[in-house]
Amino acid sequence: MDEVLVTGGSGFIALHCIQQLLSLGFKVRCTVRSEKKRLEVIKAMEQHSPNSDLFTIVFADLLNDEGWEDAVKGCKYVLHTASPFVTQEPVNEDILIRPAVDGTIRLLNACTVHQVEKVVFTSSFAAIGYGHAEPKIYDESDWTQYNHRSVTAYAKSKTLAERTAWDFVQSLDQKRRFKLTVLNPVGVMGPMLSDDIGTTNAELLLLLKGKLPRVPKLHIGWVDVRDVAKAHITAMTCPKTDNERIILCKKELWLVEIAQIFRTAGFMRPPVKEMPNFIVRILALFIKDLSGIANYVGQEVYSNKEKAKDMFDWEFITIEESASETAHQLDRMGLIH
Repeated sequence: MDEVLVTGGSGFIALHCIQQLLSLGFKVRCTVRSEKKRLEVIKAMEQHSPNSDLFTIVFADLLNDEGWEDAVKGCKYVLHTASPFVTQEPVNEDILIRPAVDGTIRLLNACTVHQVEKVVFTSSFAAIGYGHAEPKIYDESDWTQYNHRSVTAYAKSKTLAERTAWDFVQSLDQKRRFKLTVLNPVGVMGPMLSDDIGTTNAELLLLLKGKLPRVPKLHIGWVDVRDVAKAHITAMTCPKTDNERIILCKKELWLVEIAQIFRTAGFMRPPVKEMPNFIVRILALFIKDLSGIANYVGQEVYSNKEKAKDMFDWEFITIEESASETAHQLDRMGLIH
């Protein structure tokens, strides 16, 4: 069976990609930055995959040249999920931008040297739907206006990294050019395969624990992590997705609607009243966890979901099911009470 490289192997999406690839019989290689992350991946696959003997782990850091050619060598496909993700605004935007952009170049150079057949690149809706003057239903032709004052460092890093990937491939001559598919998921939730609950689920945990007196008036799209992983693997071998960027979104909801889903699932701490936007912006000056969303409160954000429906022939998991399952898992982990 062909071998697949998954970058950022300990990540939320990456672990699901590895698990699903192993279940399909692929040999998997993944990159991690540290021994701690290596042990996390091993433990996750021992617990969640009967084929954990089919994967290997190599060390590679987005900020360093070492390790990338060894990681890619012999792999037919690459799923590039590695990228820094934080909800707080960093003091210096380069903390996010440098690894996202420079790491993309390092990986794609190695893919060129070792003649990889196809790369599936994990971008984000953050590279599509922000910094625009007028609200609209966003589609794959849209790009975040990353120099707009409202755009976060994370959204800027995802936009620049994705543009870098497209420009890199286009710069190659036809003999060296590999196929590229870019996936742009919205907010990703769902069950975890390790003790690292991930950034998005950590934010949902604040809601489940009732840490905020009211809910920020935030409107975003959501998709289950298992569908995101399945889309990566389907795109990997599906010629129809070659040279396409594809938004992954099941449904848009206000955050207060997520709180109501949690209540329906039996978790009564989430508030069901919304916080005035100006209060969120003031609190964001003092509460770092709010700094990444303060510019976006009150805005309705919608995406066109038709391309994903055309490319992928299964029904995405409902957000009600995904949110409920996530909440119950966090509860079993002893994190809510």
